[in-house]
Amino acid sequence: MAEEKQTNYDVIVVGAGPAGMTAALYASRANLSVLMLDRGIYGGNLNNTAAIENYPGFKTVQGPELAQDMYQGATQFGAQYAYGTVEKVELAGDLKQLTTDMGDVFTAKVLVIATGTQQRHMGVPGEEEYGGRGVSYCAVCDGAFFKNKHVVVVGGGDSAVEEGMYLTQLAKKVTVVVRRDQLRAQPLIQEQAKQNDKMEFIFNTQVTEVLGDDNKVVGVKTHDSKTGKDAEIRADGVFIYVGSVPMTAPFKDLGILNEQGYVKTNDLMATSLPGVFAIGDVRETPLRQIATAVGDGAIAGQQIYQYLMNH
Repeated sequence: MAEEKQTNYDVIVVGAGPAGMTAALYASRANLSVLMLDRGIYGGNLNNTAAIENYPGFKTVQGPELAQDMYQGATQFGAQYAYGTVEKVELAGDLKQLTTDMGDVFTAKVLVIATGTQQRHMGVPGEEEYGGRGVSYCAVCDGAFFKNKHVVVVGGGDSAVEEGMYLTQLAKKVTVVVRRDQLRAQPLIQEQAKQNDKMEFIFNTQVTEVLGDDNKVVGVKTHDSKTGKDAEIRADGVFIYVGSVPMTAPFKDLGILNEQGYVKTNDLMATSLPGVFAIGDVRETPLRQIATAVGDGAIAGQQIYQYLMNH
């Protein structure tokens, strides 16, 4: 006889990135039954990150490698993992009920929202049409397709510059198109990039269209906000890093989001709803890094235990 699938837990963590895996580690170590539920492979954005140089304890570490280590740590005390995109959340009394796109229904006394963010799209003609055919939001995933080719990176923050530098290991040339008159990336990252002879920067410029031919990207149209001139850059690929948006669609009716869609919490990671916590990049927070996500997860794990002891 087939073993019946467990559907009821003490804690359900939606999202298995660094924050979610840390919360699962702490909660399961406190002998609570924990399910991590994610729409993809555990690790979240770690899987799209090459070298990480600012996570304490590691001089440098590859994102997918850190994800694997965190997952093994999170599951060693019995936390379980399941695929599925949460489509519906119902709060009935003390129980939280989650329904996924796979048709699974799970219940728990505590819900932890750790769904993170995804890359913002530019919203220009050609961007969606050439997605996966030269338009990408992940250099680690797709950089290998552009060996010895010319690629455009759109954005001026840490992600754009770091991923641009990663692409110089593969591409012949990387042109970074920056909307403002300067980069927003950290000074150290800027210095490294400016010393890289494969990178060039075009400032005060916006991409207005992605150009394609024969089902693949051939370049971008640009607009210079200072001169008012329009131009074209011929390129084989476009990597877009223009910010991120929180993955909070299933929680929009719970009354816990701010105007930007991030989850509001107190310092203990608790939302205004009893037994509902939020951690990591999805939370209203001044810094979105692996280190802060792990800190959030640890605090939440401890608070979950306290909450359940009192309910």
